[in-house]
Amino acid sequence: MLLKDVAYQQIKERILDEEYRPSEFLSERTLINDLQMSKTPIKNALTRLEAEGFLSVSSKQGIFIHDLSVERINDIYNLRIALETFNCEEIYTRITKDQLKELKVNIEQTQQAAENLDVKMFATLDHEFHLTLSEIAGNQEITRILLNYQDHLLRITLRHLGRDPQRVKIFYQDHIRLYDALVNQEKQSVDIMRKHLQDSKSMLFK
Repeated sequence: MLLKDVAYQQIKERILDEEYRPSEFLSERTLINDLQMSKTPIKNALTRLEAEGFLSVSSKQGIFIHDLSVERINDIYNLRIALETFNCEEIYTRITKDQLKELKVNIEQTQQAAENLDVKMFATLDHEFHLTLSEIAGNQEITRILLNYQDHLLRITLRHLGRDPQRVKIFYQDHIRLYDALVNQEKQSVDIMRKHLQDSKSMLFK
């Protein structure tokens, strides 16, 4: 992996973990010291992160870490509800045994993360579960959109669960209900997905 890619991943992870906090200013020197890298790969990483909306770079003020506004979080969740309920509509009558096995592996890993209240692992597995459903549905444009929002969604989820790690158990049970509905090829899977995302959105604003 190139140094600029390592710098990108490390800075992004610190933003997702809120080690670099929203609405905070950083200096280039801070990043050089934290990452133990030269300016060039860090500048390349910052350009990429700025394009993705994580931060902005000012020659006078430094590096400003963007927060996600309430409006944007609401818009992202509403988009997810529209796209992911459509995915369930597409797959509940035709999901295969092999595809269900793939989801089952994720469910088992998610159970362990939920029992351990491992927020970071749970959030990662949660997003893998939703992306797998989208890949099964087979609409490449929907999957591309979800992938484009993946890091921002992960940031939202980590913040969300960080407030109350016990919520991982609620979301895990939602995944179980959705999986069982898909096993039985039930249209109810669409409603379960809708409620799962709506409840998740509602919890964010409590």
